[in-house]
Amino acid sequence: MSVAAEIPRLTGLTGNPWVRFGFRRAGRLVLSVWVLVTAAFLMIHVLPGDPVRAALGPTAPLALVAERREQLGLDDPLWQQYLSYLGHLVTGDLGVSMTSGLPVSEVISARLGSTVEMALLAFAVAVVVSVPLGLLMAVLARDSRRRGGDWALTSAGVVVATIPEFLMAVGLVFVFGVQLGWLPVAGRSGPSSYVLPVLSLAVGPAFMLARIVRVELLTVLQTDYIRTARAKRLRAGAVYLRHALPNALTATLTIGGLLLGGLVAGTVLIENIFAWPGLGSTIVGSILAKDYPTVQGVVLVYGIGVLLINLVVDVALAVLDPRSAIREG
Repeated sequence: MSVAAEIPRLTGLTGNPWVRFGFRRAGRLVLSVWVLVTAAFLMIHVLPGDPVRAALGPTAPLALVAERREQLGLDDPLWQQYLSYLGHLVTGDLGVSMTSGLPVSEVISARLGSTVEMALLAFAVAVVVSVPLGLLMAVLARDSRRRGGDWALTSAGVVVATIPEFLMAVGLVFVFGVQLGWLPVAGRSGPSSYVLPVLSLAVGPAFMLARIVRVELLTVLQTDYIRTARAKRLRAGAVYLRHALPNALTATLTIGGLLLGGLVAGTVLIENIFAWPGLGSTIVGSILAKDYPTVQGVVLVYGIGVLLINLVVDVALAVLDPRSAIREG
C-alpha cells in the first residue's frame, strides 16, 4: 500500500481521543522519569565535599579513595558520567553499595517486598474503612433527626486526618505496645507485627477518604436519577448501594490513588519508627552511612513507584469516566 493511502488511516488513528490520551500519558510518564533520573544523578554532584571520602571516612587512605572514585567513574567529565549512568540504568544496573559491596539492585529487591506489603495493606484498610464510614455519614447528613451523629463523625474525621503519621505511630505504640502490651512495636515477625505500622499509615487517609465519599454521595443523591429511583419506591439500601455509591466513587478513586502514592512515601518514616526491614529504613541508613549509590537507587524506586501509581489512577479514571479522556484528547 502506498504512503498516500496510509495517511488517512494514520489521521483517523491520531484523531481517536483514546489514542491521544495514551500518547499524552506516555509522554508525561517518560518526561517525569527523565527528570527523576536526572535529579538522582545530580544528587552526588550537588552535595558539598567528596562523597567517596564521606562514605569511607576521614581516616581512609588516599589510595583507597582514589581507587573507589575510579571504580565509580567520578573522575570522568560530568556529561560522560551522565551518559554512563543512563546506560547502566537501561540494563538494570543501579551501581554497587559503598557500605556492603553488594549490587544496589540486590539490596533493593531484598527490601522492596516489605515496603510494598505495608503500603498496600494500609491502602486496603483505608478504602475498606472509608467507604462504609462515608456512606454512614451521608445517610446521617440527609436525616434531619440524626445530623448530630454526622457532625460528630465529621469533626472526629477532621481531627484524626490532621494528626501526623509519626505522632499517630507514637500514640499507637504507647497505648497498644507499652501500656497494654497487646502488639509488638518493632520488627516484622508475624501477622501481629503488621497491625501498628499499617494502622499508623491508614487511619488518617481513611477518615480523609470517608469525608470525600460523604460529599460525593450527598451530591449524587441530589441528581434526577436518584429522585426517580426514590419515586419508584426502591429500598433505601438499593438506592444507596446500587445507584448512588458507584457513581460517587470516581472522585474517591482519584484521591485514593494519590493517597496511595503518599502512603508509599510515608513508609519511610513509619519503617524507621517500627524498625521495619523495608526501603524506608534502608534509605535512612544509607544516608547516615553516606552510601550514595544506594540512596540514588531507592529514590528512583520510590519516585517511579509513585509515577506508576498516578498513571494507573489516570487510566482507571478514564475507563470509569470516558468523558475525561475525550476532553483531554
